Amino acid sequence: MYQDYDESKSYDNAAREAIDLANRLADSDEEADVWDIADGILAGAIQYWLYTRQPCGDPRCEDCEPINTAEKRLAELIRFTQELVKESEYYHSPHDINTGTA
Repeated sequence: MYQDYDESKSYDNAAREAIDLANRLADSDEEADVWDIADGILAGAIQYWLYTRQPCGDPRCEDCEPINTAEKRLAELIRFTQELVKESEYYHSPHDINTGTA
């Protein structure tokens, strides 16, 4: 692998590109439903994530063990998604109905 390769750059670039794409789609059609755009971006991201997590075919492969069944891939996707959601600045909203007031 390239010596100066920074894995976080790929991650950050992909996230930024997805956000930019969603914003371009929303800006290009004033009647566009941003929820539909977000759902489409998420659907594409999930498809790509599942595509990249296909086991190698060796039933004894230790690297593939966490994703070697459909159920394990789904569990890993849910775990990872929950982690991303909880790290998001948008996880909590001031309009959440369970937000207390002092």
